[in-house]
Amino acid sequence: MDIWPIDEERRKRVHDRVRIERRRLVLDGPRWTRDYEGDFQRVTLPERDCNLLRDLVVAEGVETIVEIGLAYGSSALAIGEALVSVPRKRPLHVIIDPLQETTWSNVGWELIRSSGLDATSRLVLQPSSQALAGLVEQGFTADAAFVDGSHRFHEVFTDLYFLRKIVRPGGIVVLDDYWWPSVRTAIHYFESNMGWLVMPDVFDGGTTDPATGAGRLRALRLPDPSFEPSFDDFRPF
Repeated sequence: MDIWPIDEERRKRVHDRVRIERRRLVLDGPRWTRDYEGDFQRVTLPERDCNLLRDLVVAEGVETIVEIGLAYGSSALAIGEALVSVPRKRPLHVIIDPLQETTWSNVGWELIRSSGLDATSRLVLQPSSQALAGLVEQGFTADAAFVDGSHRFHEVFTDLYFLRKIVRPGGIVVLDDYWWPSVRTAIHYFESNMGWLVMPDVFDGGTTDPATGAGRLRALRLPDPSFEPSFDDFRPF
């Protein structure tokens, strides 16, 4: 259902509902979890990191964003809060999660709907490699992306490969679990060879790895203008 643009009063009501649902999720947890001890706490993005992600989306003036991985919905709610925090012409949040109906029993998407964010959100139940390729074929453009899907190196790399064709020049890509070697290695290729620049300090105060001190979230800005490196200009990563 497309209700945008909406009047200011309704936008504020949606914003308030999102904040209530976010707080309820933190205090009470989701209505359902997988049958693993502490699964929600292990999988979900912590509240303080969600707040930092929300603030970055607001500060960047993001109107269209792609998110890979929905699960229990904590980061999606934070992004949704950012999109309705101020008047925007037509906010759009494309969420890709092929396992939302099966593995996750629709728990994250139900939160999006109960918050009133289904008017600004679109759920794609395909593997990210297929969904992102489809967006490229459609000529879809986003201001930002949040990546928290598969953590296998080749799948993270494939997500980033397609996202550089979707996120506009000068836009941002944020990745969760930067402390995973597979995620970090995939990012390093784009830093070393594609001109992606780390945005320092934006996640100060967020979750860190007790063993290494590495931050959980990593934000990078794409070059503007975009470019293709020459065949012989390869930097090992």
